[in-house]
This record gives sequence, structure tokens and C-alpha cells, in this order.
Amino acid sequence: MPGSQAGPRSVLLELAGTAYLLLPLLGGAVAHGLCMKYGWLSWLKRPIDAGASWRGRPLFGASKTWRGPVMVAAGSAVILELQARVLHHVPPFAAIELFDYGHVRGALLGAVIGAVAELAELPNSLVKRRLGVAPGGTTRGPLAVVFFLWDQLDVLIGFWLACALLVEPTLLRVGFSALIALSIHPLMTVTAYRLGMRATPR
Repeated sequence: MPGSQAGPRSVLLELAGTAYLLLPLLGGAVAHGLCMKYGWLSWLKRPIDAGASWRGRPLFGASKTWRGPVMVAAGSAVILELQARVLHHVPPFAAIELFDYGHVRGALLGAVIGAVAELAELPNSLVKRRLGVAPGGTTRGPLAVVFFLWDQLDVLIGFWLACALLVEPTLLRVGFSALIALSIHPLMTVTAYRLGMRATPR
């Protein structure tokens, strides 16, 4: 069903289905945040770039560690397994599914989606380090707007790449996912920072 031809009811179902599709990422964010707050799995807190630098500056920076993709994958796996094994059999949830959750390996799919979505943040970090922007920092002027949007939406690039084989990434769905991320992600980031689940408020 092309997003541009959807009627009012279909549009609402598409919005609900897109939000439901994104739900595993919330589980991943919570899992990672708890690890950061309580110092769990500190042995995974190793920079993905292994300390490598490019032209005298870190590749991604010390804030991008293996604990991020591992824990976001784990949290996403738990939520998608719940959706596939339990919520799929609850009619109101089944009615908004954008694909048949009952015919996928929820934990495996959730892990892949979570890991790919988290790793999709790396190009953002790479560019920021080249510009001398510290982790959690930003620039000024028009470029600050670009980085603000990129900070909120980079995970969606990986998310849709991972989901594309199961769910058609229509313009309507991608647009809804962007609106959801822009509405919720900044609030989640600030809340996580205040709860000690993030090192920076950005």
C-alpha cells in the first residue's frame, strides 16, 4: 500500500505500526543506558576505533565503545522477541504489525536491527572528530542545525537498512519514523543524562 494513497484510517495504522516497529530501539536504549549508569559490562567499554587516529584526531572517539552496539542489540532482541512470541497473539498489537511478527526469529532480528542502528552513528562521529567537535558537543551556525538533525536521525539509517528486507520503507513510514525520532529522541537523551544514563545531554 503506497503511503501517498493511504486513507485517514490507513495513515493512523501506518503511524501506529511504524511506532511499534521502532519499539525495540527503545529497549536497546534502556539496556545501554542502564549499563552506563551502573557500570555493567565494563570490559566491553573499549573504543571501537581501538584508539586509532586520522590526521592527529581520533577516528570515532573514546565515547563510541563496543558496549553500545552489543547492549542496544541485546535490548532490542528482548523487545522484538516479546513482540514475536507474546504480543503477536494479542489482537490489538497484531492489527498494527507492518509484517508478520509470528514468522520471524524475534531475538535474532532484534539483535541485528539494534546493532546496525547503533553502528549507523559512527559516520556522524567520524565527521565530528574531523571537525574537532568533542563527543556530545556541537558546532555553531547552520552546521549546528545539520548536526542536530543528524544526531536525531542517524540511527534510522541503520534501522531501515536492517528492516528493509521485511518491511517496505515507504515515504510515509520513513517520514513517520523521522517525526517520532525528532519528537522523542531529544527528550530521551536529556532524561537519560539527568538519570545518569548518559555522559552528555546531547
